[in-house]
Amino acid sequence: MTTIGFIGSGNLGSTLARLAVDAGHDVVLSNSRGPHTLRNLVMRLGPRARAATPVEAAAAGDLVVVTIPIRAYQQVPTEPLRGKVVIDTLNYDPVRQGRVPEIEADPTPAHLLLQTHLTESHVVKAFSSIFFRHLATLGRPTDAPDRSALPIAGDDTDAKREVATLIDSVGYDAYDVGPLDESRRFAPGTPAQHAHLDPDGMLDAPGRPVSAADLARLLSA
Repeated sequence: MTTIGFIGSGNLGSTLARLAVDAGHDVVLSNSRGPHTLRNLVMRLGPRARAATPVEAAAAGDLVVVTIPIRAYQQVPTEPLRGKVVIDTLNYDPVRQGRVPEIEADPTPAHLLLQTHLTESHVVKAFSSIFFRHLATLGRPTDAPDRSALPIAGDDTDAKREVATLIDSVGYDAYDVGPLDESRRFAPGTPAQHAHLDPDGMLDAPGRPVSAADLARLLSA
């Protein structure tokens, strides 16, 4: 199975790591505070998980997931990610997160920042439009009638195929939105970004399944 490196192991990263381990993948976790701070998480995840530095996690992963605050995107190591598929989960939402002057001043759209930093990696935007608690509970077996779809976007077809395979293994269908720039269609503030929320937008409410057809309508809205 695949080894997945994690740069960032907070709510979303640890949730995806659990789903990946349950699906039979190995995971290498990292954060900005050091491997020793991940000891309890690694123990909970079991023998398929280990802790490392961000550089080590980047080097070890067949796929690498970046789940850090977007303001820290330039801290992602570039050299060990050269030629690799990198899953970009980052969102810039000034309404909820506050404004970041460096991002505001940058002419690059926020949804393209990681790719501009990782110029020699194949960046695929994924797992950026679902709340971590809903990600943990909405996964379903293949062909289940209530299986949900998650949008992905990227410029490399083979990279998107690898990410879609991972998404399928953790219980979701991947819906290819197109090139990376099209990830703006499921960025914060869009209908697709809130696809799995209840109609009132309450994060504490159970997530709702979203089929590929439903997601397509939201992406077009």
